[in-house]
Amino acid sequence: MALEEKREKRPPVTPMMIEEEAALRNGSGGLPPGPWAEAAAGPRPRTTERHIAVHKRLVLVFAVSILALLAVTMIAVLLSVRFEECGTAAADGSPRAGGNGSLSGAARQPPGTGQPPGRPEEEEAAARGGEAAEEKEEDEEEEWQRRRELPPWARPRLPRHLRPLHYNLMLSVFMENFTFSGEVNVQLEVRNASRYIVLHAHRMHIEAVRVAEDKLAGGVRVARSFLYPPTQVFVVILNRSLEVERSYNLKIIYNALIENELLGFFRSSYVLHGERR
Repeated sequence: MALEEKREKRPPVTPMMIEEEAALRNGSGGLPPGPWAEAAAGPRPRTTERHIAVHKRLVLVFAVSILALLAVTMIAVLLSVRFEECGTAAADGSPRAGGNGSLSGAARQPPGTGQPPGRPEEEEAAARGGEAAEEKEEDEEEEWQRRRELPPWARPRLPRHLRPLHYNLMLSVFMENFTFSGEVNVQLEVRNASRYIVLHAHRMHIEAVRVAEDKLAGGVRVARSFLYPPTQVFVVILNRSLEVERSYNLKIIYNALIENELLGFFRSSYVLHGERR
């Protein structure tokens, strides 16, 4: 009896104790299953899939806003440039074509309505003829380049399409400064049709050039004229070609120096009784 009384008294085993012992074996920290055990299992992640989706939407909205702002800026710049062009056209008074290729109201007016009153038709015809002559001249120069030939004024000899029949020369000499002025009328016979008149000239100032048919008929329009020093010639380019087997009068007014060398109209001196003359 005495031995039995000395034994330690153990508490009675309850179902709670059994559950705690099973939890310890399973590694759950000794807590019974329930909300407290789930909370103690570990912290949950802060960033969730919902947060990521919200962030993506915000970035997309920001990118769309930037693109819309750029588009509005470009449209504003294009509109301002268009307004400036319209204002410039209105200030100049020149007709402009519309978006469908049609001209504005000023350009759709009938011919002659926009011209100033009293403008001669001959001036218009002369202007059109001058433009046609320039185009023809460019075509001929392109033809020379295509054939690799020199133009008439760059060749060593004068062209043979014209033949001089008569010269009428008048000179006025000024000995105080050794200059002179001259006027020459040359009657020309046309052998081959051409718009070019080439003759020798050097160190001269040409004041005027006129070409007339048979001295009495109407003049032939001179498109341009120039000196060409490399070959020492003077070139007259006409508005139209001279007709074959017809005669024309070429009139040139010019002035130049009286040279002190054997060139053209030159001067010389001699000594008589000790006086230089």
